[in-house]
Amino acid sequence: MSAGRGYDHAAVHYASDAELLAVVVPFLAGGLAAGEQTVVSLEPDRAELVRAALAPSPGTHFLPAGDLYARPAAAIKSYRELMSGFVADGAAGIRIVGEVPRAAIDTSWDWWARYEAAVNHAYDEFPLRSVCAYDTRTTPRHVLDDVARTHPFLATPGGGHEANAGFVDPLSFLAGPRPMTPDPIEHTTPLVELTDPRPPAARRAVVAAGKADLPAAEIDDLVLATSEIVDNALRHGHPPVRLRIWTDREHVVVTVHDAGAGPADPFAGLLPADRPEGGRGLWIAHQICSQVTLHRDDTGFTVRLIAGRPATSS
Repeated sequence: MSAGRGYDHAAVHYASDAELLAVVVPFLAGGLAAGEQTVVSLEPDRAELVRAALAPSPGTHFLPAGDLYARPAAAIKSYRELMSGFVADGAAGIRIVGEVPRAAIDTSWDWWARYEAAVNHAYDEFPLRSVCAYDTRTTPRHVLDDVARTHPFLATPGGGHEANAGFVDPLSFLAGPRPMTPDPIEHTTPLVELTDPRPPAARRAVVAAGKADLPAAEIDDLVLATSEIVDNALRHGHPPVRLRIWTDREHVVVTVHDAGAGPADPFAGLLPADRPEGGRGLWIAHQICSQVTLHRDDTGFTVRLIAGRPATSS
């Protein structure tokens, strides 16, 4: 598929620097030869390897992965703004090589898995081809399984790609049940547990529980996000609504559970809140929290919000 016909979303699994370069350098060079804008957002050591292997060009843009991939919803917003600018300036094609930073994979993979599924829709209006890089030496098996299900193409050496038979339709992937691994602190007794709290009571509870050594702005963001999610649960969910809060010096964990099925929009939280289906509260939470996890099971729908550094996944 040519870049002009929509989004080609490919993954590359590599086990050495040479394997990565054999895929991404011809891919980027082909874009430059075609007059396309190219973007590289890799962790610093790999970005420098690619920079050294590519001929210098004003059409290549290196962006820090740690900044761009701070949060999935923010990454979607930033990429859409970047690509809109390219198209407005006349770009007929765009190529991107990116990677989710290892720290995000280790602590926050769930919402990045949702990101990888959602961008198949979120970027489809752009003349885009992208390659998402995953190092098989360090990436957990369950992450690679999700990568296989969220990328319709596999990148190949020489800059090409082939269809991925393991790809799952994004709507099906996002609507399906996903595990929510408890943060270790959730195995302890909650500091706060409230049933059917109104948003002002929820805000006060987060403030009162905020014993973590976090900047005041992070606690303020968590207060806002909690208020929005509690309001969502009361308005759109089914009672009872239960708010639980845990805290230690490094982070604060909030869960909001109700007996409903959760939002009908599979892109809720990841795409802008002006969508017809709504989703303002989840959109805000995805913009300002360190991690947001959504979970459905037989008991209802749970949103987990974290301020501070999430615990490393086992």
